[in-house]
Amino acid sequence: MCNTAAVFTMLPYAGITELTEPVTNPVYGGMARPKILVFQHVPYEPLGTLDPLLKEAGFRIRYVNFGRDPHQRPSLEKYEALIVLGGPMNAHQIDTYPNLVTEVDVIREAVDTGMSVLGICLGAQLLAKAVGGRVSRNAEREIGWHDVQLTEAGVTDPVISSFSSTQEVFQWHEDGITLPAGAQNLATSPASNVQAFRCGEHAYGFQFHLEVDASLVERWLTVPANQPMLEDEAGRVDPDEIRLQTNDRIGALQTLSRKTFSRWIDRFEIAPRRCALPSR
Repeated sequence: MCNTAAVFTMLPYAGITELTEPVTNPVYGGMARPKILVFQHVPYEPLGTLDPLLKEAGFRIRYVNFGRDPHQRPSLEKYEALIVLGGPMNAHQIDTYPNLVTEVDVIREAVDTGMSVLGICLGAQLLAKAVGGRVSRNAEREIGWHDVQLTEAGVTDPVISSFSSTQEVFQWHEDGITLPAGAQNLATSPASNVQAFRCGEHAYGFQFHLEVDASLVERWLTVPANQPMLEDEAGRVDPDEIRLQTNDRIGALQTLSRKTFSRWIDRFEIAPRRCALPSR
């Protein structure tokens, strides 16, 4: 197990926050801990359950908060991976959110250099755009607990094969993805043909939210920014029903989350400095 005893402090700087700790660790043979860059769009869509997994594996996390400074362009230099989180905006709102153009460019650079990339919800849509795919409005929103089905490629994928052939996950999105040639569609649903995909060996996009826990689900159900969508879906989406379902299902999702995210982390190409995660 990695040493997780370091103390983390917050250092805000021009929209960038870094979780800091001692820069070397015996687990890495005295080498600097590898770093991960995280694009965050709103405070209520964080890393969630992925955060402790990254810390257990010994990574340093650097957040880029585009809400504070939408015009910054972070460099990928010295990072092992890029994670792009979700947000209430859609991938086409570049006039309101100019950072989305920058993000697509940086994601494309990450993919082209073979960096490990994970896009979640909006992040998956931006990843799809970066590799030549398209994003458009689905016929209906998926909010709450919904099944996805693994494709033939998903069944054998080294990361998402942790799923059952039909897997219930938590969803909150209204846009869908059309993949470019060469990208692998890993999971699908009746409402959204592309639920998970891989581009190359190390870039993954998930439309669903494996990172949520019960408190994060509750936050999404009550945050003011989400109320117009919930009001629009009244009669089809019941927040109280989602709460009851979450109580029953969140434990299984967190087990799946740990297993799936651990597999993604294990594929980082930093073999000389890798640290195995605890049992999966």
